Amino acid sequence: MAATMPALFVGHGNPLNALYTNSYTRGWEKIGRSLRRPSAILSISAHWYIPRCAVMANAAPRTIHDFGGFPQELYDVHYPAPGSPGLAERVKELLAPVSAELDESWGLDHGTWSVLKHLFPDASIPVVQLSIDERQPAPFHYALGKRLLPLRDEGVLLLGSGNLVHNLHSYAWGEGGGKPYEWAARFEERVRELLVAGDDPQLVSYEELGRDAMLSVPTPDHYLPLLYVLGARKEKDRITFPVEGVDGGSVSMLAVRMG
Repeated sequence: MAATMPALFVGHGNPLNALYTNSYTRGWEKIGRSLRRPSAILSISAHWYIPRCAVMANAAPRTIHDFGGFPQELYDVHYPAPGSPGLAERVKELLAPVSAELDESWGLDHGTWSVLKHLFPDASIPVVQLSIDERQPAPFHYALGKRLLPLRDEGVLLLGSGNLVHNLHSYAWGEGGGKPYEWAARFEERVRELLVAGDDPQLVSYEELGRDAMLSVPTPDHYLPLLYVLGARKEKDRITFPVEGVDGGSVSMLAVRMG
Protein backbone atom coordinates (compact mmCIF):
# COMPACT_ATOMS: atom_id res chain seq x y z
CA MET A 1 0.00 0.00 0.00
CA ALA A 2 1.32 3.48 -0.95
CA ALA A 3 2.27 5.85 1.85
CA THR A 4 -0.20 8.66 2.55
CA MET A 5 1.24 11.87 1.14
CA PRO A 6 0.78 15.38 2.50
CA ALA A 7 -0.96 18.10 0.54
CA LEU A 8 1.23 21.10 -0.22
CA PHE A 9 0.60 24.71 -1.27
CA VAL A 10 3.64 26.66 -2.43
CA GLY A 11 4.00 30.36 -3.15
CA HIS A 12 6.05 30.20 -6.35
CA GLY A 13 6.66 33.89 -7.03
CA ASN A 14 9.10 35.05 -9.69
CA PRO A 15 9.90 32.48 -12.44
CA LEU A 16 13.59 33.26 -11.84
CA ASN A 17 13.32 31.29 -8.62
CA ALA A 18 13.87 28.30 -10.90
CA LEU A 19 17.48 29.51 -11.22
CA TYR A 20 18.03 31.16 -7.85
CA THR A 21 19.41 29.82 -4.62
CA ASN A 22 17.64 31.84 -1.92
CA SER A 23 15.65 31.29 1.26
CA TYR A 24 12.59 30.23 -0.75
CA THR A 25 14.30 27.71 -2.99
CA ARG A 26 16.33 26.31 -0.11
CA GLY A 27 13.03 25.83 1.71
CA TRP A 28 11.58 23.96 -1.28
CA GLU A 29 14.65 21.73 -1.40
CA LYS A 30 14.23 20.98 2.30
CA ILE A 31 10.56 20.05 1.77
CA GLY A 32 11.56 17.69 -1.02
CA ARG A 33 14.10 15.96 1.19
CA SER A 34 11.53 15.58 3.98
CA LEU A 35 8.92 13.85 1.82
CA ARG A 36 8.52 10.18 1.06
CA ARG A 37 8.94 9.74 -2.65
CA PRO A 38 5.47 10.13 -4.20
CA SER A 39 4.16 7.76 -6.85
CA ALA A 40 3.12 10.82 -8.88
CA ILE A 41 2.37 14.53 -8.50
CA LEU A 42 -0.89 16.32 -9.29
CA SER A 43 -0.24 20.03 -9.67
CA ILE A 44 -2.86 22.78 -9.64
CA SER A 45 -1.05 25.84 -10.95
CA ALA A 46 -2.26 29.43 -11.08
CA HIS A 47 -0.98 29.55 -14.65
CA TRP A 48 -3.43 27.06 -16.16
CA TYR A 49 -6.45 29.25 -15.53
CA ILE A 50 -8.89 28.61 -18.37
CA PRO A 51 -12.67 28.49 -18.98
CA ARG A 52 -12.94 24.70 -18.56
CA CYS A 53 -11.92 21.86 -16.29
CA ALA A 54 -9.11 19.91 -17.95
CA VAL A 55 -6.57 17.30 -16.92
CA MET A 56 -3.21 17.10 -18.66
CA ALA A 57 -2.98 13.61 -20.18
CA ASN A 58 0.38 13.85 -21.99
CA ALA A 59 2.76 10.93 -21.56
CA ALA A 60 5.72 13.27 -22.09
CA PRO A 61 4.68 16.85 -21.20
CA ARG A 62 6.68 19.76 -22.59
CA THR A 63 8.17 22.49 -20.42
CA ILE A 64 6.18 25.68 -21.05
CA HIS A 65 7.95 29.04 -20.76
CA ASP A 66 4.80 31.05 -20.17
CA PHE A 67 6.37 34.47 -19.59
CA GLY A 68 8.34 37.14 -21.40
CA GLY A 69 11.27 39.49 -20.89
CA PHE A 70 13.47 37.18 -18.82
CA PRO A 71 17.11 36.15 -19.42
CA GLN A 72 17.74 33.43 -22.00
CA GLU A 73 19.06 31.19 -19.24
CA LEU A 74 15.51 30.82 -17.92
CA TYR A 75 14.14 29.80 -21.34
CA ASP A 76 16.85 27.16 -21.52
CA VAL A 77 15.49 25.42 -18.40
CA HIS A 78 13.59 22.20 -19.07
CA TYR A 79 11.96 19.88 -16.57
CA PRO A 80 11.61 16.56 -18.44
CA ALA A 81 9.35 14.73 -16.00
CA PRO A 82 7.10 12.06 -17.50
CA GLY A 83 3.36 12.48 -17.50
CA SER A 84 0.84 9.89 -16.35
CA PRO A 85 -2.19 9.21 -18.56
CA GLY A 86 -3.29 6.71 -15.89
CA LEU A 87 -3.35 9.37 -13.18
CA ALA A 88 -5.16 11.73 -15.56
CA GLU A 89 -7.89 9.09 -15.99
CA ARG A 90 -8.05 8.60 -12.22
CA VAL A 91 -8.48 12.36 -11.66
CA LYS A 92 -11.24 12.48 -14.27
CA GLU A 93 -12.97 9.59 -12.46
CA LEU A 94 -12.70 11.24 -9.03
CA LEU A 95 -14.05 14.58 -10.25
CA ALA A 96 -17.23 13.10 -11.76
CA PRO A 97 -19.95 14.24 -12.19
CA VAL A 98 -17.93 17.36 -12.96
CA SER A 99 -16.79 16.87 -16.53
CA ALA A 100 -12.99 17.01 -16.78
CA GLU A 101 -11.58 16.97 -20.30
CA LEU A 102 -8.41 14.95 -20.97
CA ASP A 103 -6.05 17.45 -22.57
CA GLU A 104 -2.81 16.83 -24.47
CA SER A 105 -2.22 20.43 -25.57
CA TRP A 106 -0.79 21.69 -22.29
CA GLY A 107 2.45 20.82 -20.50
CA LEU A 108 4.20 21.90 -17.32
CA ASP A 109 3.95 25.67 -16.81
CA HIS A 110 6.32 27.65 -14.62
CA GLY A 111 3.99 27.48 -11.63
CA THR A 112 4.77 23.77 -11.62
CA TRP A 113 8.31 23.32 -12.93
CA SER A 114 9.96 26.29 -11.21
CA VAL A 115 9.02 24.67 -7.88
CA LEU A 116 9.53 21.02 -8.81
CA LYS A 117 13.01 21.81 -10.10
CA HIS A 118 13.93 22.36 -6.43
CA LEU A 119 11.57 19.85 -4.78
CA PHE A 120 12.54 16.92 -7.03
CA PRO A 121 15.47 17.97 -9.21
CA ASP A 122 15.87 14.59 -10.92
CA ALA A 123 12.53 15.10 -12.76
CA SER A 124 11.78 11.37 -12.61
CA ILE A 125 8.38 11.47 -10.84
CA PRO A 126 5.32 11.56 -13.15
CA VAL A 127 3.51 14.91 -13.12
CA VAL A 128 -0.04 15.76 -14.16
CA GLN A 129 -1.63 19.22 -14.11
CA LEU A 130 -5.27 20.03 -13.39
CA SER A 131 -6.60 23.29 -14.77
CA ILE A 132 -8.44 25.90 -12.73
CA ASP A 133 -11.84 26.58 -14.31
CA GLU A 134 -12.01 30.38 -14.31
CA ARG A 135 -15.81 30.34 -14.75
CA GLN A 136 -16.41 28.77 -11.34
CA PRO A 137 -16.66 30.35 -7.86
CA ALA A 138 -14.37 29.54 -4.95
CA PRO A 139 -16.65 26.86 -3.38
CA PHE A 140 -16.45 24.85 -6.60
CA HIS A 141 -12.65 24.62 -6.37
CA TYR A 142 -12.75 23.70 -2.70
CA ALA A 143 -15.25 20.93 -3.50
CA LEU A 144 -12.94 19.54 -6.21
CA GLY A 145 -10.13 19.42 -3.66
CA LYS A 146 -12.32 17.24 -1.44
CA ARG A 147 -12.89 14.84 -4.32
CA LEU A 148 -9.13 14.57 -4.86
CA LEU A 149 -8.44 13.53 -1.26
CA PRO A 150 -8.25 9.76 -2.06
CA LEU A 151 -5.16 10.41 -4.17
CA ARG A 152 -3.16 11.13 -1.03
CA ASP A 153 -3.70 7.55 0.13
CA GLU A 154 -2.59 6.36 -3.29
CA GLY A 155 0.84 7.96 -2.88
CA VAL A 156 0.11 11.05 -4.99
CA LEU A 157 1.44 14.42 -3.85
CA LEU A 158 -1.16 17.18 -4.30
CA LEU A 159 0.66 20.41 -5.11
CA GLY A 160 -1.10 23.76 -5.26
CA SER A 161 1.12 26.47 -6.75
CA GLY A 162 0.12 30.12 -6.56
CA ASN A 163 0.64 32.93 -4.05
CA LEU A 164 -1.51 33.74 -1.04
CA VAL A 165 -0.91 37.45 -1.67
CA HIS A 166 -0.33 38.35 -5.32
CA ASN A 167 -0.61 42.01 -6.30
CA LEU A 168 1.88 42.83 -9.06
CA HIS A 169 0.53 46.39 -9.44
CA SER A 170 1.92 47.14 -5.97
CA TYR A 171 5.14 45.14 -6.40
CA ALA A 172 8.28 46.98 -5.28
CA TRP A 173 10.81 46.25 -8.01
CA GLY A 174 14.52 46.42 -7.39
CA GLU A 175 17.02 44.85 -5.07
CA GLY A 176 15.67 44.13 -1.61
CA GLY A 177 12.07 44.40 -2.74
CA GLY A 178 10.89 46.44 0.22
CA LYS A 179 9.06 45.42 3.39
CA PRO A 180 5.63 43.78 3.18
CA TYR A 181 2.77 46.24 2.82
CA GLU A 182 0.70 46.37 5.98
CA TRP A 183 -2.38 45.05 4.18
CA ALA A 184 -0.36 42.12 2.76
CA ALA A 185 1.07 41.22 6.16
CA ARG A 186 -2.36 41.45 7.83
CA PHE A 187 -4.05 39.27 5.19
CA GLU A 188 -1.35 36.61 5.30
CA GLU A 189 -1.51 36.50 9.10
CA ARG A 190 -5.31 36.24 9.02
CA VAL A 191 -5.19 33.34 6.57
CA ARG A 192 -2.58 31.57 8.68
CA GLU A 193 -4.83 31.90 11.73
CA LEU A 194 -7.82 30.52 9.82
CA LEU A 195 -5.77 27.60 8.49
CA VAL A 196 -4.60 26.62 11.96
CA ALA A 197 -8.14 27.03 13.34
CA GLY A 198 -9.58 24.83 10.56
CA ASP A 199 -12.00 27.57 9.53
CA ASP A 200 -12.50 26.46 5.94
CA PRO A 201 -15.69 28.49 5.29
CA GLN A 202 -13.93 31.83 5.85
CA LEU A 203 -10.97 30.76 3.70
CA VAL A 204 -13.33 29.79 0.89
CA SER A 205 -15.26 33.06 1.31
CA TYR A 206 -12.03 35.06 1.29
CA GLU A 207 -13.65 37.96 -0.58
CA GLU A 208 -15.61 38.69 2.59
CA LEU A 209 -12.42 39.26 4.61
CA GLY A 210 -12.39 42.96 3.79
CA ARG A 211 -10.15 45.45 2.04
CA ASP A 212 -6.95 43.56 2.89
CA ALA A 213 -8.29 40.58 0.95
CA MET A 214 -9.23 42.70 -2.04
CA LEU A 215 -5.73 44.17 -2.21
CA SER A 216 -4.05 40.83 -1.60
CA VAL A 217 -6.18 38.84 -4.06
CA PRO A 218 -7.13 41.27 -6.85
CA THR A 219 -7.65 38.25 -9.14
CA PRO A 220 -8.43 34.73 -7.91
CA ASP A 221 -5.96 32.72 -10.01
CA HIS A 222 -3.08 32.63 -7.50
CA TYR A 223 -5.31 32.09 -4.43
CA LEU A 224 -7.51 29.28 -5.73
CA PRO A 225 -4.77 26.58 -5.72
CA LEU A 226 -4.82 26.90 -1.92
CA LEU A 227 -8.48 25.85 -1.89
CA TYR A 228 -7.73 22.58 -3.70
CA VAL A 229 -5.12 21.75 -1.07
CA LEU A 230 -7.45 22.87 1.71
CA GLY A 231 -10.23 20.64 0.38
CA ALA A 232 -7.86 17.66 0.47
CA ARG A 233 -7.01 18.23 4.13
CA LYS A 234 -7.57 15.34 6.55
CA GLU A 235 -9.09 16.02 9.97
CA LYS A 236 -5.91 15.12 11.87
CA ASP A 237 -3.48 16.83 9.50
CA ARG A 238 -0.97 19.08 11.20
CA ILE A 239 -0.59 22.47 9.50
CA THR A 240 2.93 23.82 9.09
CA PHE A 241 4.45 26.72 7.17
CA PRO A 242 7.81 25.44 5.91
CA VAL A 243 8.59 28.52 3.78
CA GLU A 244 7.82 32.10 4.75
CA GLY A 245 8.45 35.57 3.38
CA VAL A 246 6.98 38.32 1.21
CA ASP A 247 8.69 39.30 -2.03
CA GLY A 248 8.47 42.84 -3.36
CA GLY A 249 6.12 43.84 -0.56
CA SER A 250 3.10 42.28 -2.24
CA VAL A 251 3.81 38.64 -3.20
CA SER A 252 3.57 36.12 -0.36
CA MET A 253 5.97 33.21 -0.65
CA LEU A 254 4.26 31.29 2.16
CA ALA A 255 4.18 27.50 1.80
CA VAL A 256 1.49 25.50 3.60
CA ARG A 257 1.92 21.82 4.35
CA MET A 258 -1.00 19.69 5.46
CA GLY A 259 0.05 16.35 6.92
